[in-house]
Amino acid sequence: MAALSVRTQARLWYLQRVSAMVMAVFVAVHIGIIVYAVRGGLSGGEILARTQGSVGFAAFYGLFVLACAVHVPIGLLRIAEEWLRWRGPSAAVAALAFGLLLAGMGLRAVYGVVA
Repeated sequence: MAALSVRTQARLWYLQRVSAMVMAVFVAVHIGIIVYAVRGGLSGGEILARTQGSVGFAAFYGLFVLACAVHVPIGLLRIAEEWLRWRGPSAAVAALAFGLLLAGMGLRAVYGVVA
């Protein structure tokens, strides 16, 4: 099987670093939200009541999911290449499929909490 081109590998490297930076901000805000909710003594029902119909919540967590859906498959592709010696288009397609699955499930979860 043919390996990914140098240009493609460089783009994937860049995308993973950028998505990691974006996710660092999202994780920090997410932890802040959790601390706020726990210290405020909010119940699960109260939290869901606050998220219902929230465009800001949907946008924040939707972008968080998309950043994860970019970052994780690239890392899994590297693991497949290094640990399993699985290289080439089939590994890239499997990683892409996993990313799409992750994005779909994550966005569905966000929709379930907001709608």
